[in-house]
Amino acid sequence: MSHILGVRQVQKQKTRQALLDAALSLLEEQSLSSLGLREVTRAVGVAPTAFYRHFHSTADLGVVLVEEALGSLHPMISGTVSADGDSDERIARAVSLIARHVREHPAHIRFIARERNGGVQKVRAAIAEQLDRFTDEVKAALAEDPESAGWSDDDLLMLAGLYVDQMLMTASTFLESSPEEQDQVALVATRRMRLISIGRRHWLG
Repeated sequence: MSHILGVRQVQKQKTRQALLDAALSLLEEQSLSSLGLREVTRAVGVAPTAFYRHFHSTADLGVVLVEEALGSLHPMISGTVSADGDSDERIARAVSLIARHVREHPAHIRFIARERNGGVQKVRAAIAEQLDRFTDEVKAALAEDPESAGWSDDDLLMLAGLYVDQMLMTASTFLESSPEEQDQVALVATRRMRLISIGRRHWLG
């Protein structure tokens, strides 16, 4: 009996992941607010009623996609605030990591960029909550840097928010650019992050 239950659980998880993957693929061409559960179940090859064994609604599915998408972003954002190297080396590493992440996870970037200000309030709130967590983590990393000596918590949080917003904007720009435009995107992103870095050095001056 336990073996049968184990097989059923594995199959249930496979179906759940298939629904998530199908939805993410369909969302490359539309927003979550226009996505119908019948579209998703048709893509997977299951009955519409099967959807409700895994999610209460497409909004609930969207919240899980937020967790997946921003989960894949987590290592990238952590890597960009590493204290290794001087300022220019950190910026170059950050831009390179963002470009690589976009190449490896384009559907995740597209989903977050579109739904961050999309029509599904529950998903917008989930994205905002996750980004707040990222900002807090970046703030904690910045606080350990000697350059942050004398900074208040509010100022560190503001700086962390600037970095997170810039990283997300850079990722979205990389996503929408052609191969010929990639170098220009990297150049602009580098200049903007340098501007933030210069402002940081002179903020308490």
